[in-house]
Amino acid sequence: MMAESNRAAHVVEEKTVPAVAETAVVGKEPEATEAVRLNKRVHEDEELLDIPIQVETVEVERIPVDHWVDGPVGVRQEGDTTIYPVLREVPIVEKRLKLIEEVRVTRKQTSKHVQERVRLRREEITVERDGDPQGPEPIRAPD
Repeated sequence: MMAESNRAAHVVEEKTVPAVAETAVVGKEPEATEAVRLNKRVHEDEELLDIPIQVETVEVERIPVDHWVDGPVGVRQEGDTTIYPVLREVPIVEKRLKLIEEVRVTRKQTSKHVQERVRLRREEITVERDGDPQGPEPIRAPD
């Protein structure tokens, strides 16, 4: 047994030492060394610019026409002028004569002899003159 105890003593005398390795870690950390302030200024300068601008005007003119057309009239172009016709429907009442009948009246003359007794009058005037040897002169009414 003695051998066993030698062995055990020997074991006790052995030590295990861990091996440690050191490693270096290199890093960067920002460090403020100074502060900087920025100021912004806006400067305005006036310049005279010649800018071409096109201006368009419209002239409206109303022209009375007042005449009859056979149908719708379309929009037309004459140079730079566009002409828009303005139409109005107008009812037209027309009177026309229509002959529906003729009434005919005819006059006819006939002659016949009729005998009848009638009284006819006749006037006579007598004019007397003084100093006339022949006597009064009868004046008759014209027949």
